[in-house]
Amino acid sequence: MTTRRWQLAHGRYLDLGPKAVVAGILNVTPDSFSDGGLFIAPEKALEQARRMVKEGAAIIDVGGESTRPGFAPITVEEEQGRVLPVIAALAASGEALISVDTYREDTARRAVAAGAHIVNDVWGLQREPGIARVAAETGAGLIIMHTGRERQKLADVIEDQFLFLRKSLEIARAGKVADSQIVLDAGFGFAKETAEENLDLMARFSELQALGYPLMAGTSRKRFIGTVTGREPGERAAGTAATSVILRLKGADLFRVHDVAINVDALAVTDAMLQRETELPPGH
Repeated sequence: MTTRRWQLAHGRYLDLGPKAVVAGILNVTPDSFSDGGLFIAPEKALEQARRMVKEGAAIIDVGGESTRPGFAPITVEEEQGRVLPVIAALAASGEALISVDTYREDTARRAVAAGAHIVNDVWGLQREPGIARVAAETGAGLIIMHTGRERQKLADVIEDQFLFLRKSLEIARAGKVADSQIVLDAGFGFAKETAEENLDLMARFSELQALGYPLMAGTSRKRFIGTVTGREPGERAAGTAATSVILRLKGADLFRVHDVAINVDALAVTDAMLQRETELPPGH
């Protein structure tokens, strides 16, 4: 499996390819769909971050605004008041790489200044294109996510991915973001309204490798897993781990999850099998 070095802020990097990388979700929000309010206090957030690092997360993804369907937007001041103290404390501890989950240019800039290494934009640079400038100027890793919200989607799930993400990549290039900084995220659940649409995206996920960038998968506790399993959000860890295995086999490099340990273990077995597969002599 090809190794690609992902450039991050503050002189850091991650080698992607041979081993799956897990990012633990840290929502410092009162209203996220499965863990709203649990970690909004900074001390609780730091406890959870340390727990996820101990379980094997290489990245802690800190978000201050819920992105669930029907979420209530907050002000930039509210968002920064939630995420910046947590990012600064995590950076001081040096325990993990830090990602900020935001689509706001000012929050991204302040978060990187506070110690974040990665900017994770769920609007794929198409809400505030200035995030591309932040990434270019700071060297931060940039996760560009696909969304179908607030626009007319194409009927074919992969054609719509290409349509949206190519536009995002044009914005990134115009902003002078280096290819080595970019990871793409298919945006499971973001205006993919049915289980079938999300399952179709999983089944065809490997087609996204044609875009030429490392890929992130963010299926954790999503509604389509609940539709398939009949489980409530907090009971979807096993279903999420199953999707992680499938998507690893289809080329995903990074996995953004709430339940770190079960996904780390599932992906370790997957990686061991993939490695063994390369070692077998022809015909076996």
